Amino acid sequence: MPLVVNGREFATDKDGYLVHREEWSPTVAEALATQEQITLTPEHWEILELLREFYHQYELAPAMRPLVKQVALKLGPDKGRSIYLMQLFPPSPAKVASKIAGLPRPTNCL
Repeated sequence: MPLVVNGREFATDKDGYLVHREEWSPTVAEALATQEQITLTPEHWEILELLREFYHQYELAPAMRPLVKQVALKLGPDKGRSIYLMQLFPPSPAKVASKIAGLPRPTNCL
């Protein structure tokens, strides 16, 4: 089922991830977040930006453990905790945040 943003359709896979990552924009992120019942705050955006940088560098979306490590490394130990990420992107931070960031599903996430 496609995602519709401002009258434009964006192809998504069966799980709601963007098919064409280059079509991602902050507006598309807001629409994807709305589907997940999440209102994006500055705290969400810093994780999304970090995820997009990670993907650009490694060409993969991190599963939970590498995500937590990367957040701790870049944003500090208070934010680099599973519980913090769970509060922002329930119920599965790696999957939900990757989807909103316009990235593919992390390979090790069920």
